[in-house]
Amino acid sequence: MTLEARDLTVRFGGVAALTGVSFAVAAGTVTSLIGPNGAGKTTAFNVITGFQRPTEGTVHHDGLPITGWRPHRIAARGLVRTFQKTSLFPGLSVRENVLTGLHLRGRVGVTAALLARGRVRDEERRLGVEADRVMDFVGLGARRAEAAAALSYGEQRLLELAVGLAARPRLLLLDEPASGMSASEKVAVAALISRIRDERITVFLVEHDMRLVMGISDRVLVLNYGRLIADGDPASVQRDPEVIRAYLGAGAHAHP
Repeated sequence: MTLEARDLTVRFGGVAALTGVSFAVAAGTVTSLIGPNGAGKTTAFNVITGFQRPTEGTVHHDGLPITGWRPHRIAARGLVRTFQKTSLFPGLSVRENVLTGLHLRGRVGVTAALLARGRVRDEERRLGVEADRVMDFVGLGARRAEAAAALSYGEQRLLELAVGLAARPRLLLLDEPASGMSASEKVAVAALISRIRDERITVFLVEHDMRLVMGISDRVLVLNYGRLIADGDPASVQRDPEVIRAYLGAGAHAHP
């Protein structure tokens, strides 16, 4: 297992956002976390990525406890997150935005930058080649010189994915990657997530689009009122009576 949450509980005053939640995300898979609004999905992501301390419970990555680590330290370990709302630099080009995601992988420190300009040039060249590779991978290679603000909303979401991939994550956490996308854009992002898994990057996502979730996930976790009510493969989750009552609705079994 690459990620394991054990008995996570988060309370805000007298309100429990999560209660005794335990799950595991296996390496090399796509795992989706679903549930109604307010079920605790974003809280779970916040705990895993260091933006929220749990009241109780622990998070382990490859066996190492990371509970309470600061977000930058968790990111440096290879747990990279995107957010519900785009967090790009709109005035920078597509390529420049992707280069910001490469900062975790830079090898030249400040002293080297002052004393070894040749090494700096080599570093810039290496990072530039990698930025171009990532842009081509997500389908934005032809837009590399354009400002992020000039992209459509769907393209901006793809650019945010590219920025996350540039950090070469071991585990990529995607918070509603298809939010606000058209049907055709959702098909494209589903295909991209599958290709990311093929690159041996573990994907953990929160997403409301059930057709997308059931089409790409190896495993589905379901939260309701801060409690985990289901954990299984897509077919079994779709058939789970408690899940149908809480979230999916009576027609859920009709989705492929």
